[in-house]
Amino acid sequence: MKIKRLFMDESLPLDDEIQYLISKVELTPEMVSDSQPVYDAVNLASDPISEAKSILYITRNKGAVIRECPGTSHYTCCDYTILHTGTFCTMDCSYCILQAYFHPPVLQYFAGLDSLVPPLDQTFSQNKIFRIGTGEYTDSLIWEKISQGPKFLVETFAKQSNSLLELKTKTINVESLLDLDHNGKTVLAWSVNTPEIIRSEEKGTAALTARLETAALCEAKGYKLAFHFDPMVIYGGCEGDYKKVVQSIFSHVSPDNIVWISIGSFRFMPQLKSIIETRFPSSSIPYGEFILGLDNKMRYFKPLRISLYKTLIDTIREYAPNVLLYFCMEDEEVWEKSMGFFPQEEGELGHLLDKSAAAHCKLNTSFL
Repeated sequence: MKIKRLFMDESLPLDDEIQYLISKVELTPEMVSDSQPVYDAVNLASDPISEAKSILYITRNKGAVIRECPGTSHYTCCDYTILHTGTFCTMDCSYCILQAYFHPPVLQYFAGLDSLVPPLDQTFSQNKIFRIGTGEYTDSLIWEKISQGPKFLVETFAKQSNSLLELKTKTINVESLLDLDHNGKTVLAWSVNTPEIIRSEEKGTAALTARLETAALCEAKGYKLAFHFDPMVIYGGCEGDYKKVVQSIFSHVSPDNIVWISIGSFRFMPQLKSIIETRFPSSSIPYGEFILGLDNKMRYFKPLRISLYKTLIDTIREYAPNVLLYFCMEDEEVWEKSMGFFPQEEGELGHLLDKSAAAHCKLNTSFL
């Protein structure tokens, strides 16, 4: 989606980073002293969420730059670390939880690459492995074409030995990253789904084949990869379609270069249903067989999740028996019946992921 209006905090310096971004957006920024004019521009629209995707606000991150993943109570967390570089997304997936998470939704770019250096240096100096990603509140690469941020992060992480940077995306925006000396410290990751779901529910994203061709291009440049089957959606014929996605992944890239694959099914806060119904009237995804989970999110009936997971996991293991698979926010029963084990001890799943990160990404193994 093209940016139609550009707002900018008047207190920001017009440095190289911001001048580069403005030149790429090709709009004159409207200078503001606070966020209220941006909120007003979004809220006055007939469809605030759609409007927000065309209004970019360049501002500073006024909160924590690095934070632990909030996780979900009662479900196993992977102990991920979030690098907070912006909010919201220009793509328009019907199931996106960000539609119900931000009030109002605002497309923010957090300027100030220099402000990332002190908290990152502090992280790099600690005696433990960190898996750090920018894709929690936005897509990691939506601004790659107009921002120096992704390049800066890849080059910054290349100079240290205890942290892995994961850039997770549904785009094919990697051009500025291909020829960087990443030193094996950056994992490029793609959220994947069936062509049916991408076509019907992931408006504005790259096609599956395009994502996988881009992954192969990055693999050829020495990057390690990850894939995220999340959210898996249950529909007629979905098991066969997800098997084909697995087959397509391994026809493009080698399992030896995949650091991990995560798995999760469509889950949502109850208030998201009405948003999907209003904004995506042709979507059928809110009408599956859902129950209210322990985390107060609607989840597919557990036997349905387990059946789909087992099909996917069995197929992946045919091609890549040694690739680390893990669930994003599932309970012990689902792990045991689908994976055959459960990371019972606190921090055990995080430790498994740390070991895989260290093995693939030249991290300091003395921290393990």
